[in-house]
Amino acid sequence: MKGVGIGLGVLVMLAAGAALYVRLAPSDPAHWHQMPDIVSDGDFSQGAARVVMAGEDGLSRLDRIIRDTARSEVLAGTVGEGMITYVSRSRIFGFPDYTTVRQRGARLELYARQRFGLSDLGVNAARLDRWLEALAQRG
Repeated sequence: MKGVGIGLGVLVMLAAGAALYVRLAPSDPAHWHQMPDIVSDGDFSQGAARVVMAGEDGLSRLDRIIRDTARSEVLAGTVGEGMITYVSRSRIFGFPDYTTVRQRGARLELYARQRFGLSDLGVNAARLDRWLEALAQRG
């Protein structure tokens, strides 16, 4: 019985350590503030990409929407640079997802991906779609 208790204690400590690492691991802008040269609509196991026509001010308008989203903040970039990367964290465990948005003329390209795990279970696609729906509603 004593061995089971020790084993359980070790397991709890490992889980707590992993949770702390997920929440506190630094996000390197040099690694995450980039996106593929060519972006097209699609979902993949660890994220999603969307391309929309949003006008020349699309990035500025979308930036306001994303900044108003709970648990999302800017990692790198500015509207003036034409590209911004955001970190959005899950509510309970604080898993970070990275979304890079690039303005090319009237075209907005969004590229969202997770940092940890094998599948994001569609979370990034759903987040992108919510943001783009809000953008469309605001005109």
